[in-house]
Amino acid sequence: MRLYLVPSPIGNLGDISYRAVEVLKAADVILCEDTRTSSVLLRHYQIQKPLTPYHQHNEHKVLSHIISQLQEGKTFALITDAGTPGISDPGFLLVRECVRNEIPVECLPGATAFVPALVQSGIPANRFVFEGFLPLKKGRHTMLTQLATEERTIILYESPHRLVKTLKELATYFGEERYAAVCRELTKMFEETRKGSLGELAAHYEAHAPKGEIVLVIAGKE
Repeated sequence: MRLYLVPSPIGNLGDISYRAVEVLKAADVILCEDTRTSSVLLRHYQIQKPLTPYHQHNEHKVLSHIISQLQEGKTFALITDAGTPGISDPGFLLVRECVRNEIPVECLPGATAFVPALVQSGIPANRFVFEGFLPLKKGRHTMLTQLATEERTIILYESPHRLVKTLKELATYFGEERYAAVCRELTKMFEETRKGSLGELAAHYEAHAPKGEIVLVIAGKE
């Protein structure tokens, strides 16, 4: 009886630990965000285990059933499409319920996109705040207003089709000269980290539409 949280590669399939592969092979059931995406990883490492969808649209519905199976003695491993479960991905609700029911939970160390982005950005990494995705509508203005005075380095996730809008908004709230880095397609063939002021970055990506998953690292207010 145990729940394992297993980080999956954020791009390069080689970025998974030996232990993570062993845990996945030993689990009774693997919970995954998208069976199609996870099947690629599992086939690569010749892992043949039952896959059960577990994502933001069904996590409340399947929660009690998973807890019941864990209490019966089964071992579950939770993976997401990329990175560490619970970091801007499903995982928290299940972990909280396991803790409430005294079911052992173990999180393996591994990939998460914001760490390499932060370290290679050249922006101070000793103190930072991770906010994941900004609210799309309600609460967005409040969040940006609060972050504008944040003195620690700020880390955000963003999608490619919203990047330019977000950069322009950040430039409005933080000032166009605030230094930042846009880290894109980390660990993949076309990985890119572009650095400059928010104004410069907004202009660049308005002229060159970005692709892939994006991490924004923004210098704190001086």
